[in-house]
This record gives sequence, C-alpha cells and structure tokens, in this order.
Amino acid sequence: MKKFSLGKAFVPVVGVIGLIYLLLPIAHVIMFSFNEKRGRNNIIWNGFTLENWQNPCGAPQVCTAFGNSIMVGLVSTVIATVLGTMIAIALVRYRFKFRSTISLLLFTPMATPEVVLGAGLAAQFLLAGVEKGLGTVILAHVMFCISYVVVAVKARVASLNPAIEEAGRDLYASPGQVFWRITLPMLMPGIIGAALLSFALSFDDFIITNFNSGTATTFPKFIYVSALKGVPAQANVLASIVFIGALLLVIIVQSVNISRQKKLATR
Repeated sequence: MKKFSLGKAFVPVVGVIGLIYLLLPIAHVIMFSFNEKRGRNNIIWNGFTLENWQNPCGAPQVCTAFGNSIMVGLVSTVIATVLGTMIAIALVRYRFKFRSTISLLLFTPMATPEVVLGAGLAAQFLLAGVEKGLGTVILAHVMFCISYVVVAVKARVASLNPAIEEAGRDLYASPGQVFWRITLPMLMPGIIGAALLSFALSFDDFIITNFNSGTATTFPKFIYVSALKGVPAQANVLASIVFIGALLLVIIVQSVNISRQKKLATR
C-alpha cells in the first residue's frame, strides 16, 4: 500500500479550496438567476423557477444596459486593438525619437488608479464642453484598453522570427503581401488574446464608466444601482449567459489546440 503523504496532498487541497473560493460568487449568481420573484428584492431564496430565463428582459432597463455594455465593449475593442497593434509593431520594429518615453507612458493608464483616471477624464470632458454619454465612455475605454493591447501584442511581435518575413521578400512578395500573408497571421494569436482581454476590461469597467457616462447606463452601473435591493434575477440570467459563453469559448479553443497538437504529433 502506498503511504499517504501530507506534503503531496497539500498543494492539490489548497488548489481545490482556492478554486471553490473563486467560483462561489459565480455559483451564487447562477443559482439566484432561478430564484422566484416575490417582492422587489432578490436577496432571499424564494423558490426555483424558469420564468427569469424565459424572459431575461423582464426587469426594467436591464437589457438596455446590457446592450450598451456589449456595444461599448465591441467598439472600444476594435479601435483599441487596431491602434494598439500598430503601436506595438512600431515600438518593436522601428527606431524613432522618444521611443522609450512612449513605451513608458503607455504603462501610465495601467498603473494609475481608476478613480483618478476616471475623475481626470471627466474633468477634461467638462472643460472641453463634451456632453457625457456612450461616446465619452467609448473614448475612455479605448484609452485604457490600448495599453493592454500594446503590452500583449508587443510581446508577440518581439517573438517573431524575422527570417520568415525575409523569406517572403526573397520570393518577390511586396511589403503589403508580406504583412497580410506572413506577419499578420503570425501575430493573430496575440491580437485575438489582446482583443478578448480588452473586451473583458471594457465590459466589466464601472469606476471610469460611472465618471464619464452621464445619464447613459451600462450593465455594471445597473448592477451597482440595483445592489442595495438585490440584483434582479434577470441580471443574474444575463451574467450567467456571459459566464457560460466565455466558458464554452475557452473549452472550444482548448479543444482545437489539443486537436492540432495531436495532428502535429502524428506527422
């Protein structure tokens, strides 16, 4: 019989406890998405029902807020990913004046507390006479998402083998053809990862959004306002859908990667 080793069991046990601790809030959200509505709050468990899933837009403004967050996240992600990718390529591949300074300043939005960043942006919009709304939220999100995109894509650009692009030029490919057919496909994993991170940060943001959204409502703002009375079950339904969708995406990506690795191993 094998002897039980406390040292070997310690790490798995701590890992399981940590995982349970992280998943408890998510489990609470999913569970209360099935809570039967009685009164105006959603704090106490009243009974199981599927009514909330059958009508996820039943709570006032919940789907409007959710749609606003999706729209802001998508637009911010596209703009930040395009600009951030170009900046990352420029910082790695080209030498120009103030290059090091720009690289340092790109970390500023990541290091600055969100409350300071949000208040500073709100003051700038006020001085410029810009009316706050979803447009100002998108501008604010693009600003802090670019930093994360640059960091992620920059690491990918630095890891590329220039010899592969040189081989394309030796085969009489134009600079445009080399970029679209060689460089961009090799950068795509880093770009996709940066875009997913950017969307998650934008969709989840509350502090900067609250300073710069005016009367517009996003999903995090809706959740915050509703928290005192208990988040509506319909909001829990939408949050559960987002979580399940993200989980399925991760599973699909991992399955594709495992399948590719098996195919490469058999060759």
